[in-house]
Formats: sequence, structure tokens, C-alpha cells
Amino acid sequence: MMRVALLDDYQGAALGAADWQSLHPAAEIEAFPVHIADPDALARRLHVFDGVVLMRERTAFPKSLIERLPNLRLIVTAGMRNAALDVTAATARGIQVCGTDMLGYPTAELTWGLIIALMRHIPQEDRAIRQGQWQSPVPGNGLQGKTIGILGLGRLGSQVAAVAKAFRMDIVAWSQNLTDAKAAEHGARRVGKEALFEQSDVVTIHLALSDRSRGLVGAAELARMKPAAYLVNTSRGPIVDAAALLACLRARRIAGAGLDVYDAEPIAKDHPLLALDNVILTPHLGYATAEAYRGIYGQAVEIIRGFLDGKVVRGLNTPA
Repeated sequence: MMRVALLDDYQGAALGAADWQSLHPAAEIEAFPVHIADPDALARRLHVFDGVVLMRERTAFPKSLIERLPNLRLIVTAGMRNAALDVTAATARGIQVCGTDMLGYPTAELTWGLIIALMRHIPQEDRAIRQGQWQSPVPGNGLQGKTIGILGLGRLGSQVAAVAKAFRMDIVAWSQNLTDAKAAEHGARRVGKEALFEQSDVVTIHLALSDRSRGLVGAAELARMKPAAYLVNTSRGPIVDAAALLACLRARRIAGAGLDVYDAEPIAKDHPLLALDNVILTPHLGYATAEAYRGIYGQAVEIIRGFLDGKVVRGLNTPA
């Protein structure tokens, strides 16, 4: 029997999101709702498993871990790319790596949830009304006529731009490979990175994490933002210099931030961001919807069934 671990099932949604029973008796499935951060503890816990299903980048799977799992034969990752997974190391050890499709729109939708919550002070008004107050003394702001700056105008950034057009916002965009023509396709103007931070009322990040995007938003970029502007990050935490953002928010040099991603996840219970009232925090909910889970775990079942039958489904490597 093949033993498969479903990691980081934070919401307890994995087992109900797909027909895992259809793999019985050839495979036994176990879901882990609690994140295991310690590499030694993780290696001990996964030692007996033949396969693992990773929820994108919730748990890192480097070479040092892979080499401690002698029984591992299959890795399934949510998404066709996982920056926290060493595919080369898995390939060298003869481990098949496969990926699933992922829905893009849930993250774009959450981005707008954070933007509107920031602009209209929704969390603050919710707390105030529960405390017996009626309308806080500082009114929120509308979106029409404001400028949104989109870092990364790819699959997700373009969806955010489409909604911005509906709100009649001015759209500026930047990425290292963006062209004027590509920006115009989505109703945006391509500007330099410095100009984007200077002009925008909202800056929202939609870039993949890589060596060239890590720390891309630092103290210099934050210093260019308007005092009344907001920063939103639903992409990856390390794209923003965490220390620089914390200092900026503490000094109230910008109006606030909406964050769904962090350098280390889950966020520490004593993290200084939790004490600030000018930031909205969500626990990496970008793709965490019922529809996304059904798609990811449903395809994981297909991949495991194919593996049991000697077939590769959505393979990401050719094992040695």
C-alpha cells in the first residue's frame, strides 16, 4: 500500500475536497492540519510516506529534506511551479514530481477585498460599531479617479487591472519585462518603477518570487509613496523588505497596508505587525477557496491514481 501525506491542511478541507476513497485500498491518505516547521521533526514524521501532496509553498521541500526521506517516490505540488521545492534534488533521487492547475481569480478577488477594506476603513468601522460608536471621525476614500499601481501585469495583475477599469481608476504598471503595448492591452500605462510608487494611491504586488524580485520593494520605494497611499501584497512576503515596511507603518509614512503573505508562515504569534492598527492581515487566503481546493486535490487524486497505474500525469520532471 502506498502511503500519502497531505501537508498543511490548515482549514481541514483536504479530505472533503476530493474522492480520496477511490484510491483505496492501493493508497492510504493522511492529512496534516498543523504546519511542521522544524526540519528534523518533519523528516521524522514523513519518513514512512511514499508520497506527499504540497499546498504550494506552505512547507519548504529542499534537498536536505528530500535526502532524508528514503521511501519517497512521488511529490505532488499545488501549481505547476513551487519555489520552495527542489525539483532537481527530487529528480536525482528518482522521485516523480507532478503539479496541478491553480485558479488565479481567487487571489485577484482577495486583492480587491483588501483594497476596499483599506480605502473604506472597514475593519476599523466594524470594531467601532461593536463598541457603540457610529461612523468614525475620519471618512474613507473612494476608488474612482484614484491611481492604482500594479507591479506585475501577468495573469493575476491583468485581472486586477480589469476590475480597476470598472472602478474608473487610472492604471499604471511596471515590471522588468513589461512593454507599452502589453500595458495598453490591459488599459494601463507603463511607467518606471520609481514613478509608479510616486504616483499611485494604491500599490499592489503581483510578481513571482525570484532572485530579482526578492526585496524589490524596500525602504527607497516605500519612501516614494504618498502619505495617503496604501500597499497591498497578495503575492509573496519576501518581495517586500519586511523591516522597511514595519518601520514605514510604525512611523505612519504611508496610510497603511493590506498583507496576505509573510516572510515566514504561519506568522509568529508575537510578530510586531499584529500590534499595528494601520495594517489589515489575512492568513495567506489568496487561493484558499472551496473551488480551488476541489480543483487542486481532485487533480492530486488523478495524479496518484496515474502513478499507481504506471502513468505520469502533469509531470514536472523526468526522474533519474
